[in-house]
Amino acid sequence: MSDEMNNNGMSNLTDDDKLWGALSLAIPLVGLIALLMEDKKARPFIKYAAVHGLGLSVIMAVLSIVPFVQCITPLIWIYAIYLGVQAYGGNWVVVPGLTDLAKGQGWI
Repeated sequence: MSDEMNNNGMSNLTDDDKLWGALSLAIPLVGLIALLMEDKKARPFIKYAAVHGLGLSVIMAVLSIVPFVQCITPLIWIYAIYLGVQAYGGNWVVVPGLTDLAKGQGWI
């Protein structure tokens, strides 16, 4: 976990932040709803988790239409649930490749 993530609101995480973060990772629709709600989008932890959840859902959608790679999609969904459990514990999750892409694009 980087210092930037620690300084980005780790000490003031509420139970609401953790719950929305966990649900955003495990259920991408919740992440989309969180990003559409101004009060949720303003919370760094919720926005961080929602962007990751949506990114993982895009990856799963692309892989589900590629023959011979479709079998990876359930594994990514299980990984997303695992990340949701980590987020519920108040951890800033890092998804290899996706986190760097999201930061580079300014999404998080």
